[in-house]
Amino acid sequence: MWFKNLQLYRLPAPWAMTPETLEAGLDAHRFVPCTSLDLESAGWVSPRGNGMLVHTVNKQMLIMLGNEKKLLPSTVVNQVAKARAVELEEQQGFAPGRKQMKELKERVADELLPRAFSILRNTWIWIDPVNGWLVVDAASPAKADEVIKLLLKSVDKLPLESLRVALSPQAAMTHWLSSEEAPAGFTLDQDTELRATGESKATVRYVRASIEPDDVRRHIAAGKQCTRLAMTWADRISFVLTESLAIKRLAPLDVLKESEESTKNDDERFDGDIMLMTGELSRMLDDLVLALGGEMRDGA
Repeated sequence: MWFKNLQLYRLPAPWAMTPETLEAGLDAHRFVPCTSLDLESAGWVSPRGNGMLVHTVNKQMLIMLGNEKKLLPSTVVNQVAKARAVELEEQQGFAPGRKQMKELKERVADELLPRAFSILRNTWIWIDPVNGWLVVDAASPAKADEVIKLLLKSVDKLPLESLRVALSPQAAMTHWLSSEEAPAGFTLDQDTELRATGESKATVRYVRASIEPDDVRRHIAAGKQCTRLAMTWADRISFVLTESLAIKRLAPLDVLKESEESTKNDDERFDGDIMLMTGELSRMLDDLVLALGGEMRDGA
């Protein structure tokens, strides 16, 4: 079990929060499924389905946010409301006005809501109290924000910060490309995106294709900078770094993939994967921060 995307946050290192204290904080915001009148519900769920909200492996903590959202397309509501409006016009002798139509749509939505389909989504969160990392497995900052907002409600005075580095990822990635030199411990892979900084926002993408040095220099001269760059760390983990310091398409390479062992049960295999993932990612993140000029923290 490996995360696929990393939205990165910082905690004090070491962070003194114990799994028991964290469990107590999360318990007040456990996930409760939507009622017939709810459009959405979010709360903490058990990562291993055993009722415990915090799963701890070698001092590393895993928690999970559960989210249920009902699908009630506006086209369906409008279609039913339009049919009701025709009936209402026949009854009262004139077409419903704007206010009456708004109320009609609200009543239709309330009637249809209990029959709406639900989408269930879980989001993993890794907390490293030893090295001070909080990592959300989310592809977008908006999804990570959902996690952080509820976490701030659950944990009193959570000392959480965004990760800030000395060099902007955009400037660093552009330099690595133009110099044809990856930072220590990393290699540059084939997927690249360059985008103009002006109003045009002109974008060039290279997918599974190496970008030639002359092309890099031409794009940079035209005002473009690198906004996404595929990289590999220590021949062990591949990923795509973005301009917002998010990591996407994270994948362990063959050297880290464990073979199936029949002697291991699911729990042992899960914990083994978590130990491997957290250990490798802690080292990779340290190297990445160093490659970006080091960390900038309040009071530093």
